[in-house]
Amino acid sequence: MTNSFNKVILSTAYLPPVEYLSAIYRSDRSEIEQYERYQKQSYRSRCHIYGASGLLSLTIPVSRTEGHYLPVREMRIDYSGKWQQEHWRALTSAYRTSPFFEYYEDDFAPFYNRRWDFLFDFNLELLLTIIGLMGIKNNIGLTSEYVKSYSLLDAFDFRDSIHPKRGAVSTPVKIESGQYFQVFARKFGFIPNLSAVDLLFNEGPDSVSYL
Repeated sequence: MTNSFNKVILSTAYLPPVEYLSAIYRSDRSEIEQYERYQKQSYRSRCHIYGASGLLSLTIPVSRTEGHYLPVREMRIDYSGKWQQEHWRALTSAYRTSPFFEYYEDDFAPFYNRRWDFLFDFNLELLLTIIGLMGIKNNIGLTSEYVKSYSLLDAFDFRDSIHPKRGAVSTPVKIESGQYFQVFARKFGFIPNLSAVDLLFNEGPDSVSYL
């Protein structure tokens, strides 16, 4: 552990990346932002996993009223397509030969059979499941209001810096995690910062040691 934080602010995230879990693990308290405007092409509705052909992106479709920008807390999931079946098929195909997929399969399968109305609630339940399976003990809460920027004395803000397309926005610290076993690493090499389920399915109870 190279950095530790009193408090971190995080966006909601679908099967969040390893650095997201690392931020939670290294903090005394984590708050999930629920009042910001929804941002497309971010981890809020997207995750990256390691498939047989390399990096694979999975995106949850959301329903949006044209011209109306809703808080992420109010974004509804769009079930007009079969994204749940497609995502679960992709996850099982990518990780069925990993050391711990069968061990945790029953914990994740219900998320792809049952319907959640809101993206935020779906993401939060998945996050709490991952945290519990990894054995991470952290005080998780939700923001009570939208704050545009935080003083470093108050919290470390990772809402924009933990992003699949890192841009100019950055944080004062960089979260780095160690390399671990990946099923297809011999074919494509180690791919860092994939969804935390990549770490969990490959390292199981030892996952937290890589955060």
